[in-house]
Amino acid sequence: MTFIKNYSGGILLTFLLSLLSAFISSLLPYNLISAGVFALLIGMVLNPTISKYKIFEQGLGFTAKKILKFAIILMGVSLSFFQVLEVGKFSLFVMTFTLLAAFGGGYLLGKLFKMDWKLSGLISAGTGICGGSAIAAIAPVIDAEDSDVAYAISATFIFDVAMIVLFPIMGRYFNMTDLGYGLWAGTAVNDTSSVVAAGYAFSDAAGEFATIVKLTRTLSIIPTVLIFSYINEKTSILNGSAISPTHKKVDLKKIFPWFILMFLMVVGIKSMGIIPQGISQSLSSISKLFMVMSLGAIGLRTNFKKLAKSGFMPMLHGFLISLLVVLVSFLVQLFIGQM
Repeated sequence: MTFIKNYSGGILLTFLLSLLSAFISSLLPYNLISAGVFALLIGMVLNPTISKYKIFEQGLGFTAKKILKFAIILMGVSLSFFQVLEVGKFSLFVMTFTLLAAFGGGYLLGKLFKMDWKLSGLISAGTGICGGSAIAAIAPVIDAEDSDVAYAISATFIFDVAMIVLFPIMGRYFNMTDLGYGLWAGTAVNDTSSVVAAGYAFSDAAGEFATIVKLTRTLSIIPTVLIFSYINEKTSILNGSAISPTHKKVDLKKIFPWFILMFLMVVGIKSMGIIPQGISQSLSSISKLFMVMSLGAIGLRTNFKKLAKSGFMPMLHGFLISLLVVLVSFLVQLFIGQM
């Protein structure tokens, strides 16, 4: 009863917000803008009003943290290790370079713009891997602020909207094949819904290939979360040693993100083919619902004035990394003759 009393208000609010966001998203062709982005933005608009009522506070925190992790675990039912083999050596080759460009370029630009490493890392992950899902997966293991999560998703979302329009035009201008274009869109556009929209705007075949590439790209969440978890703990130790010298080592058991291990287990079970297609689709739908609820909760807990204090540089950071990934993906394909 105590749980219901303290948490139900916030959880119910995010559930209703997710339904509204899904409805608005469904009105657009190809779900041009995902429900998660709408939930985040609407939540930020409602924050000044909702933050006045303490009845929502604990439920919003629970949704933004706990339900978020459960959403990521269930996301594994939409992935399969066999997808990596299915998309072939070309996509894995291209993805290696785009991920290096996203994180390497993001690190250097973050230093240049004097940005907090957590915000810089979230933007790089959103650009290099899969938009909001990657940002949401990494945020808990680096103890990121809700405002950083909101800013990172906003930065990648704005670029995605432009790419949905420009990618098909550029693909036809360069006379790209369905395979080449699908590989380009799948490795360079961020959010899954944006990849689908950009892919199918070129052709059905390109859309199908882009979607497969994008889902495979999502698997890189696993090593990325582990690396960021280690970096965060190491940074915390170094910051602490500046105050009181210590030679503490990173406790891997303490920092290991167990929800990612559960995610990996679900992917493994899906790869074995023992989850019926109907159940897999239902669990995938629940995962998407929980993800939208979580992003809505993050938006509802994010004060826009506080977000605005981050300034213009993080947005420029996101734009430059996205542009770099687009160029690297294109040039690598040009080099290997896969256009």
